[in-house]
Amino acid sequence: MSSTTKSPYEIIVRPIVTEKSVDGGAHGKYTFVVAKDANKYEIAHAIERIQAEARNNIKVVSVNTLVVKGKARRGRFFKRANQGRTSDWKKAIVTLAPGQQIELVEGV
Repeated sequence: MSSTTKSPYEIIVRPIVTEKSVDGGAHGKYTFVVAKDANKYEIAHAIERIQAEARNNIKVVSVNTLVVKGKARRGRFFKRANQGRTSDWKKAIVTLAPGQQIELVEGV
């Protein structure tokens, strides 16, 4: 872990709720937007700590991460002006032990 410890809520930004990610919940895979500088160990530890606070002890089996590149954007009225990009962000796919689930994301 890094020398400055972060709150689990600083590491896990929010869940990703799409059809594909919700279907993954049935197989014990949950998708989150995470801090860009967080590593796999910090992500797993943060998920376990957040769920322990909710009295739901879980075991994270694996964490897969990827950085999603930002999209190019341009102005609404002046197509050449105000060009820019959205920010890059990091996605984590967390796999839990068989038979375990995260209650906050279930049934969305």
